[in-house]
Amino acid sequence: MSMLSILSAVLLAQAAPAPVSKEVKVPQVVRVLPGKLDSVLVFNSNSPELVQTEGILLSTFPPAGKRTPAAHLNLPLQGRFDVFAHHIAKAKTADDLRTLYLGVLLHNPGGKPVTVDVLQAASYLSQPDAPFIDLPAYVDNPLGTVFAGPGSRAMVDILRGKRPEGFPAQIVIPPGESRMLLNLPIPVKELQPPINGRSTLMRLSSNAPVYAASLALFAPTDATGTERAPTVAEWQAVVDFGKLAEPRDKTPTPPDQTKGQIIYGRVAGVAKGSRWVTQVVDPPGIQLNNPATWSLTIPPAGQAFSYGLSTLLRGTLGTGQNQTARMVARYPDTAYQAHGNYAIEYNLTLPLQNLTNQTQTVAIMLETPIKEDQPKDGNLRFLEPLPRQVFFRGTVRLRYVDDRHLPQIRYVHLVQRRGQQGEPLAVMTMKPGDRRLVQFDFLYPPDSTPPQILTVKTLKE
Repeated sequence: MSMLSILSAVLLAQAAPAPVSKEVKVPQVVRVLPGKLDSVLVFNSNSPELVQTEGILLSTFPPAGKRTPAAHLNLPLQGRFDVFAHHIAKAKTADDLRTLYLGVLLHNPGGKPVTVDVLQAASYLSQPDAPFIDLPAYVDNPLGTVFAGPGSRAMVDILRGKRPEGFPAQIVIPPGESRMLLNLPIPVKELQPPINGRSTLMRLSSNAPVYAASLALFAPTDATGTERAPTVAEWQAVVDFGKLAEPRDKTPTPPDQTKGQIIYGRVAGVAKGSRWVTQVVDPPGIQLNNPATWSLTIPPAGQAFSYGLSTLLRGTLGTGQNQTARMVARYPDTAYQAHGNYAIEYNLTLPLQNLTNQTQTVAIMLETPIKEDQPKDGNLRFLEPLPRQVFFRGTVRLRYVDDRHLPQIRYVHLVQRRGQQGEPLAVMTMKPGDRRLVQFDFLYPPDSTPPQILTVKTLKE
């Protein structure tokens, strides 16, 4: 269950019944997205999502000398790597309103100081930083001030290149010592219901190997009962003597199981791949008819084609392409792959070209068809009227030259429900032979449900 699902469960239970949705079939080809994820490692801490006990969320420390060896994955991190953490705190009883702290500890196992550069960082609470508010499906977001949920807010900060606020630009770790990368609260007191969440993404670079651990501790109190943040020593004690935090999430379905219900599971481990950067050009069969092979030929009038975004096991939309980042280290009861690609950045360049002898109007849009592995008869399935479930909420960026030959940079916050067709994010009038470069970028927002598609459609006149 996502952070949004937990936070809104009470309200949904009291809401009026949703109208019955009917399927809308749209003949539309989904192509394989060129390129692949890069090799940057991502420390991905998302299981258990709901944290009810103190303990270890994810540790890459070596197991030797630890009270719970199985809680440590023994994988040093060096050079460029990301830290992603996405967790929820909820009061177990009405009178247990202690603040849960989320800590990320870095340890230098070597004999020389290690410097860790904090290139970018964003961390937000659901309440009060970024509550799950109702927003229109399409809102221009030029300043990054439109968001719904902490994942939505953190991703737009990173997308816009925002520098860290409240984080050091650099951390120097002496030999054999540990330092806190993150030490932030998830408070529930005075909230109704008493539940809160925090989403964090940090892009880092280390000049030597370090071990990392994400940890949970309830705030210690002084003699007067006043809460304080845990110390480095208290966090280190969790690494050395703690066990895995609970409750554990559902055990995932093995990837080789092809029948029956699939449980993807939540991620706790190190994934490989932080960004998908590619130029989207004509597939080989179409390139033969296009003398400018390094281009993307627009579809005929009234037709469209799409590219999958965050396609996954049993949800490849006919492409057979699983874009999910693979795990290089994980716990046995957590996801086999980083399903959903939370916090992974897509940078897609579309060199559009009109090869017809007529002026054409082309639209670019993001859509959320019903997830399936193999669409029947080449039809994608959508729903009308739309159900309540929000499957995507976050900001995308488009850069292109408009019909006045002026460069445009547009940030648009989108809210899409399951089975929702897209509205145009950009519309361009292209004369015969015209070429237009479109760049589409976003970070896959936590609390979203894959897959989505990026659609290029030539409108009927």
